This record gives sequence, structure tokens and C-alpha cells, in this order.
Amino acid sequence: MKIKLPNMKRKEEKAIKESNRVSSKKKNNKDEKNVLSEKSKFAIVEAYKSARTNIMFSLSATDKKAFTITSYAKGDGKSTVAANLAISFSKMGKKVILIDCDLRRPNLHNILKLENKAGFSDMVGRMVVFDDVVNRDVLPCLDVLTSGTIPPNPSELICSPEVTRFVERLNREYDYIIFDSPPVGVVADALLLKDYIAGYILVTRERKTTHGDIEKLLQNIKVTGSKPLGFIRVGVTHEGKRGRRGYYYYYYYQYY
Repeated sequence: MKIKLPNMKRKEEKAIKESNRVSSKKKNNKDEKNVLSEKSKFAIVEAYKSARTNIMFSLSATDKKAFTITSYAKGDGKSTVAANLAISFSKMGKKVILIDCDLRRPNLHNILKLENKAGFSDMVGRMVVFDDVVNRDVLPCLDVLTSGTIPPNPSELICSPEVTRFVERLNREYDYIIFDSPPVGVVADALLLKDYIAGYILVTRERKTTHGDIEKLLQNIKVTGSKPLGFIRVGVTHEGKRGRRGYYYYYYYQYY
């Protein structure tokens, strides 16, 4: 009598795929929850308004209207911060474009629920034109350009003359230009944008980003001759009372 055993390898692979699918779904739901909307908590909305005001003052001292959002390591929340700053700027009625320049691990399209069949990389590679891939009016006054196809040479692509011509066009059409770039502690892509921007907004995460990380982040930016415009700290919890419900927690963002 032969007993047919189940294919354990196939079951393990299926379990891994299902786990990855659930993890991805949870991550996307979390990203969506953290995006500014009418349901966002007052403290978060006001913190982004404060950050927006400080950035505007910093930009007023330069002749550039673009800045880059970066962090030291992946998972710090820089893409969510980039999306929320773009939304906050657009609320003023200013024409804003948000560009995903993280050509290795793009996430803006997930956060904002956009397709990413073609985008920045395809446009710079001259396979498509800007007007065909930009997402117009994702929100009033806010356009978004996703990363597009992941290229084999992200650094070379960002350094290409096509990017210079592209940014020149953006300067004519938009009031504010926001780049979401890869973490500086992982790759140097973010630093290649230095010639197009006024400076960097650095995202740090509470209980994750160390003082050493911040020091390295600032040193890397200093080497390029650029400058940090400020920090946004995420993942901070505040504890307080709310009637008889006892204590509650909320996340807020702080610019300093």
C-alpha cells in the first residue's frame, strides 16, 4: 500500500506567497491611513502646516522652488511625509508636483493609489513624454509623477541631461517641486539631485533613527555642497487624557 504524501514544498511556497500578500495589503492600508485627508487628526494636519510654513521661509532665501525628501534608512516614512507635504502645499492653491525619484524601491504610487506602468524613469529614458505619464490633479493643484519602470542604472539616469531639461520645464509650470528620493544611507541617488533643489528635508523615525545615523546623513549632504532645510520626526507618541476613556495615543509629525 502506497501513501501519497502532500507536496510540502508547494504548501510552504503557497504559505509564503499568502503571507507576503497579507503583509503588502496591511502596509498599503497603513500608508493610506497616514495620508492627509478630511479625516486626519487635527494635530497631524497642523504639524504639516507648520512644516510647510518653515519650508516656505527656507525656500524664500533661494532662487529655487524644489526640495527633496530623504532619510537615512528605508522604512523611516519619507514617502508618506513627501505625499503629505505635497498635499499640504496644494491646499494653499499653489501648483505643486510630487515626483517619485526612488527608482529602486518606489512607494508613492502605493500610498496615493496610482498606476505605475510608466513614469519618471521612462520619461527620462525618452520612451514616453511627460504629458502622457503625469497624473494630473490627483488633488486640486497637485500633480504626481510616479517612478515608472525600475531601470538597471538609476544613478546614471538621474544624472542625465534630460533631467536638467525636465526640471527647467517644471520651474516654469509649477510653484513647488517635491522629490521623493531613496534613503541616503542606502544609496547616493538622493545626493545627485543637489543641483536642482534648494535643499533636503530629512525624515527621522522615533526609536529607530540614531544620532549616528543623523550625523552620517548630515555629513553626506555637506559633502555635496547642499544643505538640509530641516528635519521631520515621525513615529512619536503622545499620551494624554480624554474624558473617561482614559489614555489614548496618536502619532504626530514635528518639524524643527
